[in-house]
Amino acid sequence: MSDKPRILFQLDPDKHASSFDAVVAIDSGVQHLVPYSSVSEDDVQNLVYGGIFTRGPSDLKSTAIFIGGTNVEAGERLAEKVASTFFGPMRISVMIDPNGANTTASAAVVAAGRHAKLQDATATVLAGTGPVGQRVCRLLAAAGASVRVGSRSEERAVRVCDQIHSVVEGASIHPFTPTGDAQLQAVLNETDLLFAAGTTGVQLAPNSAWADSTSLKVAIDLNAVPPLGIEGIEVMDAGADRSGKTCYGAIGVGGTKMKIHKAAIARLFEQNDLFLDAAEIYEIGCGLE
Repeated sequence: MSDKPRILFQLDPDKHASSFDAVVAIDSGVQHLVPYSSVSEDDVQNLVYGGIFTRGPSDLKSTAIFIGGTNVEAGERLAEKVASTFFGPMRISVMIDPNGANTTASAAVVAAGRHAKLQDATATVLAGTGPVGQRVCRLLAAAGASVRVGSRSEERAVRVCDQIHSVVEGASIHPFTPTGDAQLQAVLNETDLLFAAGTTGVQLAPNSAWADSTSLKVAIDLNAVPPLGIEGIEVMDAGADRSGKTCYGAIGVGGTKMKIHKAAIARLFEQNDLFLDAAEIYEIGCGLE
């Protein structure tokens, strides 16, 4: 076992490296945090080389990389560059969670799984083409749920479905473009699990569209800023009964998200070849239940 101190390189494409991610890293037991901001793909190789060539192979598990920032696409490009820089045994573990998309989506699906069987469930994900929504859809599809990807743009919804089909064999996933409250209500009358992953200040589901659904078991809203995405859910709800459904608000899911985030950071230092993306982070979350 390596007795080297745990070092985490925080790679952030934003002007300032996230203070939130820094605090969580330190609270997760990181002994030395090395934050880098305004990181571009051109910067990655030298930063990675600095991490893998300064310790012997047996000590590499004591060094890891966290990729964050607010721009999910930029973070994913950095992650791809990091992965392509490793070779042979010369690698260190990596966690990717730009804008908290992976940990938030994992926490939402873990929360739903506490109250309903995911396999063969019917799920509707409103704003399913955004960063968090896409990951919720992918995790649900991988768990065996039949998923409707809700979006105002049919083109974006179809594209997300195609992407998920390419990575989740046999995925049951379908685009859904609601044209009004009546159509949404009809869909939610045949839905077991409802997720709202929209941007702040946009209501996606009025109370009238979901409260009377006899099939709906769980409703989860991931927007913390009023008006909330699902009318009638409170931001602090953490398994609250509303209209006979089990409901979660953004802060209610947040406790699970933080536990998953910290556990994933700690997991990085168990071996030197982990790459923690949405599926791996979700698996860690399931292990905490």
